[in-house]
Amino acid sequence: MPHGNTAHEVLAVVFQVRGLDSRQPSLNVLLWQRALEPERGKWSLPGGRLDDDEDLTSSVRRQLAEKVDLRELAHLEQLAAFSDPHRVPGIRTIASTFLGLVPSPSTPALPPDTRWHPVSDLPPMAFDHAPMVEHARTRLAAKLSYTNIGFALAPKEFALSTLRDIYSAALDYQVDATNLQRVLERRKVIIRTGTTARSGRSGGRPAALYRFTESRYRVTDEFAALRPPW
Repeated sequence: MPHGNTAHEVLAVVFQVRGLDSRQPSLNVLLWQRALEPERGKWSLPGGRLDDDEDLTSSVRRQLAEKVDLRELAHLEQLAAFSDPHRVPGIRTIASTFLGLVPSPSTPALPPDTRWHPVSDLPPMAFDHAPMVEHARTRLAAKLSYTNIGFALAPKEFALSTLRDIYSAALDYQVDATNLQRVLERRKVIIRTGTTARSGRSGGRPAALYRFTESRYRVTDEFAALRPPW
């Protein structure tokens, strides 16, 4: 049956690497639990209908601020359109997805129905939101290879071991800190701050601290690809 009209919604896939102070940091996605039908009780990406007087980026920022009280992102970009005529019940609705990144160890306050969930262990998801998360993760992994997008996941200053953990969590495989340092320094993505981290309880030599040279997104090597060690 043909659709009489079409609606447009914007949805945000917001990632953060959490658990850096644990042995198993992981990439997490921000989800809120639906309180109404359809798909009541399932988890979904934050977002909603595009208003007639706003563009896509303005809309997704408004939705994040209003629905999950998330106002500060280190990076936000449009990713893809999901346009299957039957992706949601009722009026045909096209979804434009956005990738949003929150740096660690930021802890934004969230409403009670909103939580961070490990991407590797998603809860029951509404509609086609699970494939949207997977698509966003794939794009993030690719961008970590050829851009400086890691700045949007990392603290302002960090030890190489912390940066390694962030990249490992986002890429879903273990990254060697020395190789990562060599690649990023060669591309002038990170530099030493000249300071060191505080010594831990075990003592030992304090780790040198680094920072990203820029906090704006840029392509560093369009043909580069970080690959698993196997």
